[in-house]
Amino acid sequence: MMIRPKHAVVIGAGFGGLALAIRLQAGGYQTTLLEKRDKPGGRAYVYEDQGFVFDAGPTVITDPSALEELFTLGGKRMQDYVELLPVAPFYRLCWEDAPAFDYVNDQEMLDRQIQARNLADVEGYQQFLAYSRAVFEEGYVKLGAVPFLSFRDMVQAGPQLAKLQAWRSVYSMVSKFIQDEHLRQAFSFHSLLVGGNPFETSSIYTLIHALERQWGVWFPRGGTGALVQGMVKLFEDLGGKLELNASVSRIEVSNGRVNEVEVADGRRFKLDALASNADVVHTYGQLLGHHPRGASKARSLRRKRFSMSLFVIYFGLNKIPENLQHHTVCFGPRYRELINEIFKAPTLADDFSLYLHAPCVTDPSLAPPGCSAHYVLAPVPHLGNAPIDWEVEGPRYRDRIFEYLEQHYIPGLRANLVTSRFFTPLDFRDELNAHLGSAFSLEPILRQSAWFRPHNRDAELANLYLVGAGTHPGAGVPGVVGSAKATAGLMLEQLSR
Repeated sequence: MMIRPKHAVVIGAGFGGLALAIRLQAGGYQTTLLEKRDKPGGRAYVYEDQGFVFDAGPTVITDPSALEELFTLGGKRMQDYVELLPVAPFYRLCWEDAPAFDYVNDQEMLDRQIQARNLADVEGYQQFLAYSRAVFEEGYVKLGAVPFLSFRDMVQAGPQLAKLQAWRSVYSMVSKFIQDEHLRQAFSFHSLLVGGNPFETSSIYTLIHALERQWGVWFPRGGTGALVQGMVKLFEDLGGKLELNASVSRIEVSNGRVNEVEVADGRRFKLDALASNADVVHTYGQLLGHHPRGASKARSLRRKRFSMSLFVIYFGLNKIPENLQHHTVCFGPRYRELINEIFKAPTLADDFSLYLHAPCVTDPSLAPPGCSAHYVLAPVPHLGNAPIDWEVEGPRYRDRIFEYLEQHYIPGLRANLVTSRFFTPLDFRDELNAHLGSAFSLEPILRQSAWFRPHNRDAELANLYLVGAGTHPGAGVPGVVGSAKATAGLMLEQLSR
């Protein structure tokens, strides 16, 4: 008699959902991946227009080994599916009142630039790097893919977290070692890449600096979308099934276990285990809101603090701007005050700090010959803090940002504009089901990290699991790929029982 393989369903084909689906399929589950939109990728969606290719979301790849592991698990080689190109410098950091700083993986060049600002900070940076590496070892290598299901897990990690002064903020820890204000910004802004306020996010997130120094910064040839397509192909080569335009509307529960999901078009998928890569509040509040567990968990989640949102403009130019690097961080005149307004103010600030993406510096194929594709994003308040009418404010904000870029970074931008579109907190809410339009789910403060974050396996519904930015360890490509490893470990353990 033939034994039917157990069936797993994963909701959402973002990086976390894809990485989990690959692990489950390679590990023995027959896995179906359900994606609401017409393309996979989640936040790593791709827009194409007039020969321009725009990656919608994550464009900084910092731990290729975590991705490579997925292909190795399936008995494949990553280089047969996707090519990663090195990015140098990692970032160019720019201010209106100071020279630019090229953040590179070359110690001598870093030291030269640091010394030009403040001699004492050369030694201070070495001390900061040593601290960052210690945190990286404890927080990422040892704990990044370990699920925190019980408070005991947190207690066991406690002494090491205390030794690393995890209660301090990223900015406070950087300032312990670095004196120059511009350098403090250069080495503390990273927490914004995972939705964290540098002045309140746990210093554990300084590990991002060591992560980049360890493995470098990479970009897939063809854009982040090419990496998504490579992962989809791997999943399907292993026998997995991806269903697009499959918006899950309801999770069914019977006898304390999830047994089925229903899609908006009426199709139903029976299952032995379910993992959601959808927004955690959406998962519990909408998909499971009819069940007492879903309703109560959603209520408690809504009381949590959520990350800021983003305003993103995708634009194509009929020229290649001079002197741009692949990743440019454009600091505005204020740092602490602006970040405070982004995370707490009920209105939109008059100034902004920007991240400018110019991928054609690394891969010219993303635009027609002689042209360039870009996006620029500004962190902005989420809809719960600042109920801005983005239908009205969006075009105005776009024009303000274009004017600023034209003045400081891309002369003649508007005269050379071929195409543009923007994505607001409303789109994060409506397209991605993100609670309050938050771009990174729960804010990564210490009391919302590890055990205090929604767990990789639900505490009451034994075969319901979470993956992605809303669970442990958190947002960012390495974070959600790490969450897939943690969640897959739990699900495959059940498979063998």
